[in-house]
Amino acid sequence: MEKRNSEKQTTVKKGTILIVDDNEINRAILEEIFKREYDIKEAENGQECIEKLFQYKDSICAVLLDIMMPVMDGLEVLKILNKDGLLTQIPVFLITAETDSQTIQESYELGVMDIINKPVIPYLVQRRVNSVVELFQARKRLNSIVEIQKSEISHQAQKIIELNMGMIEALSTAIEFRSCESGTHVRRIHNITYYMLVHTKLGEGLTKEQIDLIALAAVMHDVGKIAVPDAILNKPGKLTPEEYEFMKTHTSQGAKLLEQIPQMRNHETYQYAYDIALHHHERWDGGGYPEGLKGDEISIWAQIVSLADVYDALVSKRVYKEAFAYDEALQMIQEGQCGKFNPELLEIFVQCEPEIRKFYEQ
Repeated sequence: MEKRNSEKQTTVKKGTILIVDDNEINRAILEEIFKREYDIKEAENGQECIEKLFQYKDSICAVLLDIMMPVMDGLEVLKILNKDGLLTQIPVFLITAETDSQTIQESYELGVMDIINKPVIPYLVQRRVNSVVELFQARKRLNSIVEIQKSEISHQAQKIIELNMGMIEALSTAIEFRSCESGTHVRRIHNITYYMLVHTKLGEGLTKEQIDLIALAAVMHDVGKIAVPDAILNKPGKLTPEEYEFMKTHTSQGAKLLEQIPQMRNHETYQYAYDIALHHHERWDGGGYPEGLKGDEISIWAQIVSLADVYDALVSKRVYKEAFAYDEALQMIQEGQCGKFNPELLEIFVQCEPEIRKFYEQ
């Protein structure tokens, strides 16, 4: 006997049922039906119901609601719960003697789960409430599992994105090392491109995702240098006209290389990477290569990478030159010594240059 009583005391309750009725006897009847399986909360009117619902909504698994009550009736309660979206989370049962078809119809339209007529039949109301509570709890568990799985999938997707970016940066950095340049060059081009698209009007109309893709594509701007012989790539002196013409082919070779990698063609960054690799040496006045594009024929991202690449080349030490001072490099660009750039882009770059300069101090 003692063992049986102990088992009763340790029974795990299914949740909390909120019983809302202005009649104390009605509340007592319903409590007697459900108290062995559920914890019970009570409210004497609709206003008290709303207060307790919001106070205990994480534990309440069902509401047994009367219609005719003082202060606030059952229909008003349903309207408030419907507006707040709680009726999709907590099932509400009308326990009522009301038989008006319009009231019943309105209750169902507001989202009541079921209507149980008074006087209640204990086993019937118990079965109907239990079935719905179990359904809601199962759905909640399923939603929780789905959210966990979605989170895990999102985490895996992010890891794949990071892996892809790492592989792209590794390839681009390897090419920079081959030309005896620091691997940080590609990272600075990425940072400058990203900064100018995020912090200036140049990025207007682009989503955060597009900007991320463009900045990643900027890393691959010189991927075509893999096709340039070491003797030309690392020549310490000035290139001959023939050598310079061969060096210029790294733009078209880069685009061709990207085009021939199936995984790259299927990557969201491909369209930007192809465009940047091919056009980052085009100039505003048509004096660039390989296609002699001019003005707005050159995409804004290719223009930004072009300017960033020139600036970085000037302020960095290369096999064929020493690094220029930042102010001197900026002056050379403004004077057109490195080709003609979009005047608006150049003005914005000059404004941003003090912040861009900080990338070289990191």
